[in-house]
Amino acid sequence: MGEQTPYQTLGISEEATFEDIQAVKTRLFREHEGNTQLLEEVEAAYDAIIMERLRLRQEGKIKVPEKIRFPERQAESTGNGFPSLPAPTAPSWLANSLDTPSQNDILWPAGFFASLILISWLTQGAGGSIQSLLLVVGVFGNIFFLNRKQRKFGKALLLSLGALLVGIILGTVLGQLLLGANVAIGPNLEQIAATITFIILWLISSFVR
Repeated sequence: MGEQTPYQTLGISEEATFEDIQAVKTRLFREHEGNTQLLEEVEAAYDAIIMERLRLRQEGKIKVPEKIRFPERQAESTGNGFPSLPAPTAPSWLANSLDTPSQNDILWPAGFFASLILISWLTQGAGGSIQSLLLVVGVFGNIFFLNRKQRKFGKALLLSLGALLVGIILGTVLGQLLLGANVAIGPNLEQIAATITFIILWLISSFVR
């Protein structure tokens, strides 16, 4: 990576938090799995940044989280004489399924699906064919966003189709409840189901690994 600084190697700013640095390292390792040379450079850049932060902490210039500087202290006793318990963690399968998205990974899909929702509501009364077309566009968009992060087209396809199915079922049930309760919400059942589906697709594309 030439004469890049460790921060440039990871693609982050010098003001990035420890959580940001760790999240970027994890994402790069996942995206470039198998590229040994690149992963070694990422690891070296990560280590260099951590060592620099520790040095600055020793000089009193920044504050380093205790869990990074002193991991062994997490098992020490609390002030009441009882050993401190480790913080609850999510199940491994859930942690491995959820992503820590960057700002772009959230905003781009949000803008895309928000546009589809807006079009859906503006075309009220145009018939179910418009909603079906928008759903197809939404599924293809979701596949694109997921595949861009994971480089696993098959998994992106299955997640998108699953989100479509769940969204339609959930949206239809919710729409029937709202319409059955005579709630003056304006849109028809197809628009409600499409809106719920687009929200689920956005959540999948942004926060699922």
